Amino acid sequence: MIATIESQFNKSPVHFNTSPAVLLDPERKSVRAEEFEEKLFELIIGQERAVRSMSSLFQIFLAGMNQPDRPLGSLIFLGPTGSGKTHTVEAAAEILLGARNAVLKIDCAEFQHSHEIAKLVGSPPGYLGHRETRPLLSQENLDRYHTEDTKLSFVLFDEIEKASDALWQLLLGILDKATLTLGDNQHVDFSRAVIVMTSNLGAREISELISGGIGFAPARFSLNTGETEVEQKIYHTALEAARRKFSPEFMNRIDKVVVYRPLKQYHLQQIVDLELQAVQDRIMHSVGAKFVLQYADAAKDMLLREGLDFRYGARHVKRSIERFLVHPLSSLISTGQMQSGDVVYVDMGDEKNKLAFMKYESGSLVNGMPQPTSETKSRRNARSSRVTLPLSVAQGARNGQNIRAA
Repeated sequence: MIATIESQFNKSPVHFNTSPAVLLDPERKSVRAEEFEEKLFELIIGQERAVRSMSSLFQIFLAGMNQPDRPLGSLIFLGPTGSGKTHTVEAAAEILLGARNAVLKIDCAEFQHSHEIAKLVGSPPGYLGHRETRPLLSQENLDRYHTEDTKLSFVLFDEIEKASDALWQLLLGILDKATLTLGDNQHVDFSRAVIVMTSNLGAREISELISGGIGFAPARFSLNTGETEVEQKIYHTALEAARRKFSPEFMNRIDKVVVYRPLKQYHLQQIVDLELQAVQDRIMHSVGAKFVLQYADAAKDMLLREGLDFRYGARHVKRSIERFLVHPLSSLISTGQMQSGDVVYVDMGDEKNKLAFMKYESGSLVNGMPQPTSETKSRRNARSSRVTLPLSVAQGARNGQNIRAA
């Protein structure tokens, strides 16, 4: 068939088709790639470049246009801590492969010495440990999370700058030829793998830029919704730090360098909502009581305020939610104060930086508000530092609001 087409193409003179031409759109995405991008945008906040880079690689994979002798893609994610570098890879795996842990993750801090590379490729015959230690970068581990319709692997080298030079040399062959030879001479094929490396290179300089250490005010930075001069300096700082750390031959084998933007206040507000939904998912998948959480805006604002530190990004928000929400909830669950089917309303307490929790019976709603239990009603006017106080209802009563059913 191919020979026939070539023979017809090589005939002279060439006769062109006179039918009307149809303009094609190379910017158009397939349905699966578009769905993947939309879902990834919902999980990754404020990092459009990273999301579109992952979406483009998936489009190439669906079209079957990846080079057979190279990985599907090789990316290095740079930028400030807590901006979502590792989270991007885990979210992509969750969408395409069904699980966040469907990633072959290599913590490069464990490979700071050259002899530790044997944990990745195995010991060669004749060396101590041969056949005893199974290599991490085996074909079995690489293909473990393949599904029937998505035979794709994600390999994450986390904090690549902490690894020894021996690991970088190992990566040169993988990035260039998509193959790796293990200690027992078996070959591993990386042609259907997305290889992502993350790094915090330039973290100290970036932290100074974000905190205003060299003349930039954090308040102005947090309120500006466009690309600021700070973001441009962060981009160049991270890129120059990577070029100083890695050799030119290593950088030349990377398909794309993505520098993550520092998260701003409106980004962190969206992350608070995502993390609160993650807490709800934890409750619904736990072995204990299954109940529903509802939040007052004041409670969300407090969690954001306590977790607002642009130097640490989303991680500080997560710590705030664990400290002020998850820990008190754990006490309430372990003491049997929650039952399955309850609705728990979370509001600000009377004490500073403390949340109040109010339980409603079996999740019943009356006029848009859950109906308090008799136990909660009897303690409506009680004043205590305990986290079970119905403070939001008491505050509404003081303001003359009728929030109970008649």
